[in-house]
Amino acid sequence: MVLLVVAGSIYAYAQFRFGQINKVTVGGLSTTQANKPINILLIGSNTRKGLKPSQAKYFGSSSQVGGARSDVTMIAHFDPATHQVSLVSIPRDLFMPIPNSVSANRVDAALNVSPKRLVATIQQDLGIPIQHVMELNFNSFQEVVQALGGVKMYFKMPVKDAYSGLNITSPGCKNLNGFQALEVVRSRHLYYKQYGYWHADPTGDLGRIRRDHEFLKVLAKQVQSKVSTNPIALNSIISSVVKYVKVDSGFTFNDMISLATQYQNVSLSTVKTVTLPVALENGPNNQGYIYKGVNYGDIVFPAEPQDTKIIDAYLGLSVPNISPRSITTSVLNGTGGYQQASSIAHSLKKLGFHIATIGNATVTSGYYSQSVNPTETIIRYEPGYLSKAEVVKNALSGAVIMGQINHTITGSPIEIVAGTGLSVASVPSSYSQSSSSNSSKVPQAKPTLPATPSNQNLSPWDPRSCKS
Repeated sequence: MVLLVVAGSIYAYAQFRFGQINKVTVGGLSTTQANKPINILLIGSNTRKGLKPSQAKYFGSSSQVGGARSDVTMIAHFDPATHQVSLVSIPRDLFMPIPNSVSANRVDAALNVSPKRLVATIQQDLGIPIQHVMELNFNSFQEVVQALGGVKMYFKMPVKDAYSGLNITSPGCKNLNGFQALEVVRSRHLYYKQYGYWHADPTGDLGRIRRDHEFLKVLAKQVQSKVSTNPIALNSIISSVVKYVKVDSGFTFNDMISLATQYQNVSLSTVKTVTLPVALENGPNNQGYIYKGVNYGDIVFPAEPQDTKIIDAYLGLSVPNISPRSITTSVLNGTGGYQQASSIAHSLKKLGFHIATIGNATVTSGYYSQSVNPTETIIRYEPGYLSKAEVVKNALSGAVIMGQINHTITGSPIEIVAGTGLSVASVPSSYSQSSSSNSSKVPQAKPTLPATPSNQNLSPWDPRSCKS
């Protein structure tokens, strides 16, 4: 009887705390299916709303830095078949079509419209279904660290970042308060001091993601240690963060309990983390990427087939098994290069795809020569054709991204606006396109575009767990 009372009290307390979390309506989420994997979009918002004056002094106030962008965009993948969790990070500067917009932009800009727009961008452009959303801001992050009494990290050498405020003046194990921890995870203009000289970390935002993964593992380890020795600390952590967290209104208390029960033995310190590979692009002489006459600064491009392989390996989303014979697509020249569309269409036809139209599209990035200012390849598809668009993407190599559109230019349900450096998978001798069966899967193109690695080891200047 005592055990039942205790269990009931714990359940009631958890329900009380869950009720304090802000719920927001996020339309367009994918349906949750029983015994199927769940993807939760984790958003680290850089909104300045609610910051204290002392914080706004370093990060800027909401009037100085308006709106909200997703500094951190991660997908937490929960697989009930293996009881494993993986984290896939999407670089904030990934340039891609923004749904219901006349243009493209960095993926982090979608949050400036709404969480719904960010969800739609990820689902439509990357083909990753999102079942739930969880958003945290500056305050929620700092409060968790403060509730822990700080987070200890080891710095091998001095580091600084004038943009985030980070300034570690000497090596050693440091106990970071919430404000200092935020300076670490937001640092993407980091400098490190080695052999008496300051050097810039060349990896920029990708280096920040690498450090964020490490910080999460250190944070998880310290939370686990704190709670195991002092259960009251869990209440302090929860109470300090619930008022700053937002979840989609479809994420119920029972959903939370179910996830907590299924994955109670998973430690974040052992969760597999990965970053979506990208191709770097910042224009000639670091002048920035020009798109439709606007300078977007430093951005990054997608990289195929590297991205597809990571999405399959870490999110379990293999390319649909659809025969090219059942897919019709048009091909448009988006670079102005000589007979580009004809060449791409000819190669796709050899793989079995039906080609409807071959023509030209408007060149959107043309202030500089194509060799130094490349253009993305965009597979535009009408609603209901995502799976077939993914099969088309699987046959292409280069800076390739998808984008849903209500009506294509050509009238074909799928059309390819070919960018620079685009290539098509070769036809192996064993491949047959004569079969009428939908089991005839298109070959995957080989990588032709240099891309960043999906996993990078910590650099010597990166902070890490303190030595025991």
